[in-house]
Amino acid sequence: MSKNIHPTAIVSKKANIEEDVTIGPFAIIGENVKIGVGTIIDAFAQILGYTVVGKNCHIFSYAIIGNTPQDLKYKGEKSYLIIGDNNKIREFVTIHPGTERNSKTIIGNNNLIMAYSHIAHDCKIGENNILANAATLAGHVIIENNVVVGGLAAIHQFCRIGSFSIIGGCSKVVQDVPPYSMCDGHPAVIQSINLVGLRRANFSSQKIQLIKKAFKILFFQNHPFNIAKKLIEKQLPPSEEISYLLNFISSSKRGICL
Repeated sequence: MSKNIHPTAIVSKKANIEEDVTIGPFAIIGENVKIGVGTIIDAFAQILGYTVVGKNCHIFSYAIIGNTPQDLKYKGEKSYLIIGDNNKIREFVTIHPGTERNSKTIIGNNNLIMAYSHIAHDCKIGENNILANAATLAGHVIIENNVVVGGLAAIHQFCRIGSFSIIGGCSKVVQDVPPYSMCDGHPAVIQSINLVGLRRANFSSQKIQLIKKAFKILFFQNHPFNIAKKLIEKQLPPSEEISYLLNFISSSKRGICL
């Protein structure tokens, strides 16, 4: 058990707390919680349920992590919330575990989840993502890697958000967002490629031009997907980025936010 626990914090003796974890005033840590090395839990935060928090995370005041999912199907099943390393979870964030027995909500590494955001049951969040203030994810949402979700945006259950995409603030996302895209609106639709995001991620100008050409064929020339795919395979050189984009679209279950 860590020595850096404020005397007013309520920490179960059954919780697994590494030695150098810091827990602030009036924080609450449940009996089935595990917290990794170097993590900081600020005043009044709560970590409940079968929750694992990784190394060097910072959970800010009034965040409630691992509480009962907001799902009418949930009847008290044992489910999990797994949070990776180096995550910043800001004030009043709520993150819920899975709904069905042994199901999991999973948060990867190096994510910034800003104040008042909500991540519902059974979501899967990758790495290096930013959820701006009050971003709202319904159940079973998948966010891949290097994604930015704008403030007050809401994402419908079972949607998938591709890597290196950005969703504008206050957007209503009801279908899958393809990788490399900039989406916005009610409902959100593709506006263009995420040019600024790709440059910040050090994509070469050649790769960016290739993605731009693929987007033009896929989303702005009114081709059916099977025709657009053939045109891309005929007109553009093969690349890892284009293969990922095409596979993302072909595997979509909710459809693409065109």
